[in-house]
Amino acid sequence: MLLAVIAAALPAVAPVSAPCVPGVYAGPQGRYRVVLERTDTAQTGAWRWAAEDGRFGLSNDGSVICRGDALDVKDGAAVVRYSKVALRLTPTRFRSGDLTLNGLLIEPPAAQGKKPPLVVAVHGSERTPAVKYATYPWMLAAQGISAFVYDKRGTGESQGTYNQNFHALAGDAAAASKEARRLATGRYSRFGLLGGSQGGWVAPRAANDAGADFVAVGFGLLIDPLEEDASQVAAELTEAGYGADVLKQAREVTDATGNLMAEHFKQGYEPLAAVKARYGALPWFAKIRGEFTGDVLALDEATLRREGAAKFDNLELDWRYDAMGWLRKVKVPQLWVIAAEDREAPPQTTIDRLQTLRREGQDIAIVRFPGTDHGMGEFTQDAAGERTTTRITDGYYRLLGDWIKGTTRPPYGRGEFLTK
Repeated sequence: MLLAVIAAALPAVAPVSAPCVPGVYAGPQGRYRVVLERTDTAQTGAWRWAAEDGRFGLSNDGSVICRGDALDVKDGAAVVRYSKVALRLTPTRFRSGDLTLNGLLIEPPAAQGKKPPLVVAVHGSERTPAVKYATYPWMLAAQGISAFVYDKRGTGESQGTYNQNFHALAGDAAAASKEARRLATGRYSRFGLLGGSQGGWVAPRAANDAGADFVAVGFGLLIDPLEEDASQVAAELTEAGYGADVLKQAREVTDATGNLMAEHFKQGYEPLAAVKARYGALPWFAKIRGEFTGDVLALDEATLRREGAAKFDNLELDWRYDAMGWLRKVKVPQLWVIAAEDREAPPQTTIDRLQTLRREGQDIAIVRFPGTDHGMGEFTQDAAGERTTTRITDGYYRLLGDWIKGTTRPPYGRGEFLTK
């Protein structure tokens, strides 16, 4: 998801003459850059870079110039040389059930007398091959953490069909964990999972089977996919200025569309027709978007009966996934990082439920970053409400790295540790 946020924010670019070399580049005073391909690099010649403080850009935007195994980075009026870090890269193929998945272990240079933590990056809903394009593993390696990344089933060089079956994906994450630990035997200290967005459902589900010592989640949800849609609709209407009376009526709408989805379009048409008749002419009804409700409302019943399942229910998603129940089974420390203005994953219910789990005795750190949307991106917003990501919020990457290494050292940008 983070890759999608960055890619959407970057402008179209012209070709450049010299290719970059993917990897981590170290600069002065602990600064670093990660350079990776874009999905269109072969056509445009443009590579993407990301900095430790969350800024990002392109290899031909004038801020970074590739020099083989070095980067020249503009720092005000000066140009600073960054040198490529000698990472240990171990490509692999491993089995998950009947499938063979493609993975890569990324290990930082050995620190004197210390073994680094090992983290498996559990991806979100993106379809891009993580081994080639995911930013997180390289950001962790830049901070002295060993990271294992793998192509989600049905993407990149992994077998299978892309889906969003959290139980199957958790099995893949557990298999990836077994392979990562095998490859890094004797060279790591503690082991855990890091999941972003949809990975916040999958990583806790996989934690016990993977033998994780910790779980970190970025901009995830502690609600089921139907609640996610309803929360998005409520947030949209609230932002548009509607009050509690409209939100109550809109919940009737999302209950109807959600029931249709959960019943896999086999039944539920009568309640949907009823809310359309009751509210369809009201001004707020046309503003509904959500995760899927707006698209469902746009189609007539005949079309939904004929095409609904194929359009909206074709990824093996468990619509009533018990996120809270699975999280209760996780007994190791957790970090949850929340985007305060997250439109895709409205955060308040998740925060409330995490606080409930803490009162029950769970070891959960909650950090909220104000002014951020899904992917932990800061943004500008135009008069029509459209947002453009400007950067990943400062402190986010360092928070992840420090917490995984076992010691946090605030402040982390504008991040707020929630204590109650």
